[in-house]
Amino acid sequence: MAMKKLLRIAAYVLGGLLLIVAAVVLFLSMSGLPKHEVPEITYELAPTPEKVERGAKIAAVVCNHCHMDPTTRRLSGRRVEDIDPAFGEVYSSNITQHPEVGIGKWTDAQLAVLIRSGLKPDGTYVPPYMPKFPLLSDDDLEAVIAYLRSDRQELQPSESEPPPCKPSLLTKILSRTAFGPLPYPKTAVQHPAPSDQVAYGRYLATGQLGCYQCHSADFKTNSDLIPEESAGFFGGGNKLFDMEGKVVYAPNITIHKTTGIGAWTEEEFVQAVKWGRNPDGGTYAYPMLPYTTISEEDVRAIYAYLKTVPAIENEVVAVVE
Repeated sequence: MAMKKLLRIAAYVLGGLLLIVAAVVLFLSMSGLPKHEVPEITYELAPTPEKVERGAKIAAVVCNHCHMDPTTRRLSGRRVEDIDPAFGEVYSSNITQHPEVGIGKWTDAQLAVLIRSGLKPDGTYVPPYMPKFPLLSDDDLEAVIAYLRSDRQELQPSESEPPPCKPSLLTKILSRTAFGPLPYPKTAVQHPAPSDQVAYGRYLATGQLGCYQCHSADFKTNSDLIPEESAGFFGGGNKLFDMEGKVVYAPNITIHKTTGIGAWTEEEFVQAVKWGRNPDGGTYAYPMLPYTTISEEDVRAIYAYLKTVPAIENEVVAVVE
C-alpha cells in the first residue's frame, strides 16, 4: 500500500510539473521578445564628410546587405532569407530616415544603444540575428551614425514597412536565458593606430567587421565581449545559409596549413576578401560577398592578425546539404 501511495504522489508531482512546463511554453509561445531597461547615455554627434564616408564603408559591410530592399533600393528592410529557420521568420527593419516606420525620430543616443547593446528605444531586445558591436570604437560608432544621418540616397525616407519578425519558441526561450542585451561601455572605446598592423587587424576582424562571428564554430557560442573565447575561434564550421536556404558552412580561416589559409599568400587573401576570388581562380558564392569598400591596407592588417591566431585543424566542406 505504501508503494502505491508513493507512486500516486509521484504521478501527481510529475503531472504538476508537466502542467507548469506546458503553461510556461504556452506563455512564451504567445508572448513577444523580452524588454529591458534602456541605458541612459548622453551622445553628441559632430558629423563631417570624412566621418560620413568612413561610416558608409563600414555600413556597406555590416549593415546594408541585410537592410537593403532590392525593390526600393533603400535601407527599408526585407525578409532575411539567410537566417537559420530555427530562429523563426526574420525581417530586417526600415532604417531609412522616415519619421514613423524608419529611424527618423530616433536620437543619436538611441542609435548608439541599439548598435552596441541590441536594445530598441522601447527596451525590446533584438536577438542575435542582428549583430551587436560592443567593441566598435567610439570614432567608428560616430562614423556609422553620421552615415545614417547623411543625405545618401539609400537612407532617404521610405514608407515601406516590413512585417514584424516572427521569432520561434526557441528564440524566445534563448532570449530569456542565454541571450540578452550587452552592457553599454562605461569607458571610452578606442581602436589601435593603423600603423600597429596586427593590433589594428584584430580590431577590424573582431570589433569593427565581426569576421569571427561567421568564421567561428557557432553563433550560439560566440563571445561578443571577448571574441577569443568563442568556440572554434576563426576555425570555421558555423552553419550559414545562402539566399535559397541551402546550408553553407563557414570556412576555417586560421593559419592551419592544410585545413585553413596557412598556405595562402597575403595577395591571395586580399583577392579573396576584397574581390571574392579564391586562390583556385574561381569566385566565392553567397554568403561570402566581395567587400570592395574595405581598403587593401585594412585587408592586409586582418591577414597579419590572422597569422597570430592559433591554428585549428578543422576540415570544412562548404556545402553539405
